[in-house]
Amino acid sequence: MKQQDIGIDLGTSSIVIATQEKGIVLCQPSVGAVDTRTGSVIAVGEKALRMTGRAPGYIEVIRPLRDGVIQDQRMTHELILRFVNEVCPSRLIKPRVAVCVPAAITGVEADAVVESVMSAGARSVYLVDEPVAAAIGAGVDIRAPRGCMVIDIGGGSTDIAVISMGGRVRAAGLPVAGNAFDTCIAHWVQEKYALSIGPVTAEALKKQVACCTRTEFEAVLEVKGHSWEKNLPARQLVYTHDLYEPVQELAGRIADAARGVLEATPPELAADIARGGILLTGGGSMLRGLAGYLAGALHVDVALAPEPLYCVARGTAASLTMGRELAAGFRDATPKVWRSAFAEQPEPFN
Repeated sequence: MKQQDIGIDLGTSSIVIATQEKGIVLCQPSVGAVDTRTGSVIAVGEKALRMTGRAPGYIEVIRPLRDGVIQDQRMTHELILRFVNEVCPSRLIKPRVAVCVPAAITGVEADAVVESVMSAGARSVYLVDEPVAAAIGAGVDIRAPRGCMVIDIGGGSTDIAVISMGGRVRAAGLPVAGNAFDTCIAHWVQEKYALSIGPVTAEALKKQVACCTRTEFEAVLEVKGHSWEKNLPARQLVYTHDLYEPVQELAGRIADAARGVLEATPPELAADIARGGILLTGGGSMLRGLAGYLAGALHVDVALAPEPLYCVARGTAASLTMGRELAAGFRDATPKVWRSAFAEQPEPFN
């Protein structure tokens, strides 16, 4: 029987699953909806996301991952179980699964990820650091004796790493990413216009209107929400120039963290980065003008990877065939008892 290997980007905003043979095979929001009267999960992914802000009181919409860490074990298990079964419907062939995790994840947090994946029917579990997976998925040969720097901006966290010869040399992470931009924009609209907007509207402003740099780009979006002054539904036009302040504040925090990593990078690797620039990956990196803002703040060229949303998932799947060549950032996390049950099976490295 053909072995199935899959890579999972277990993100705060989205769960993306990839295989080396087929590429991206699933991309769904990391959201579930629960009927609190019965405790049953009634929807996950896109269906649950559409219920946000619109569901009756007895339906709770849950985001079980926060800052790249599991906050709700049961819902995370349910999401992984349903999505893995959708990708690998056969019960006879248990997949080998690589899961990306934040570089600064703790042992307890890693154990929660492994438990969720194993209980979903995985044969074995491997953990891959997000920046390492992002670099691989973007096509960077991280095994070469050359330094590269990756800033992976997801939904809940940003991971920054300098990588050389298959391992992390310097790394940092911070809980500022796509969702933080949404929250900051929503707070700004509330403070300036006394208008309360939901997360979906805030995300629309980020994607369609916001820009980190003062360029010729200018857009406008009419947002609808609840007026604090009139206590009634209201609408308001929001322009690009209105959002410079909130998005630049958070972009500055990412730049400061990246600067700290660069300052701690050995001189030869720093020279490599000066020549090759910095690579941006992750869905949060697609914020308009962010690459230009970071380039100006760090005085280094910054480029957005092709299809940045999918880099981590692709790299996670690819890591299963190159695990022996990764000096750090890849490890077998399969519980010993479970591993012994498959001791006669070949390892997932070609």
